[in-house]
Amino acid sequence: MGRVRPERPERAVLLAGIIVGLLSGAALGVLWWRLAPRVPIVIRPDGSRPQGFQPEEYLAADIAFAVLALVAGIVLTIALAAMRRQHLLGVLAAGLIGSVLGTLAMWQVGTRLGSVDIEGLIATTEEEFVVNAPLAVTMPGVFLVWAIGSAAVVVVLAFGDWLAGIKSRR
Repeated sequence: MGRVRPERPERAVLLAGIIVGLLSGAALGVLWWRLAPRVPIVIRPDGSRPQGFQPEEYLAADIAFAVLALVAGIVLTIALAAMRRQHLLGVLAAGLIGSVLGTLAMWQVGTRLGSVDIEGLIATTEEEFVVNAPLAVTMPGVFLVWAIGSAAVVVVLAFGDWLAGIKSRR
């Protein structure tokens, strides 16, 4: 005979969303730092400029951030829904809070690891050389991808529950 699992309180799901969001965001920040390409910048005593026109590196860094955030949002919300499937509103709240914290952690860790003091290099150089530009998000919309992934999972689960309810009434 199957055992009935006790229902977890909503606080546990919310706490799991916060903790897992922060930890996975920090880990994904390291991964983003390793995966994202950098734009080469020419440093001269009188200033700095990109080495050629290379918008594809900026775009690739944003795409890497968005893909990692989307996967995190989907996986985290599926795990939260497995914890407390009966209450999707709590899962949505936990997923969105986790997405905000995870996105901030991912951005902070990635930009801190990929930071370069351009002004300090300009002030201390006497000859021209090339360095990689600091890692940055250039399209602010990618900050919403984690939350969109979380919300999409909840919408799909709610739609599935609605369809199951319709079929059971027949």
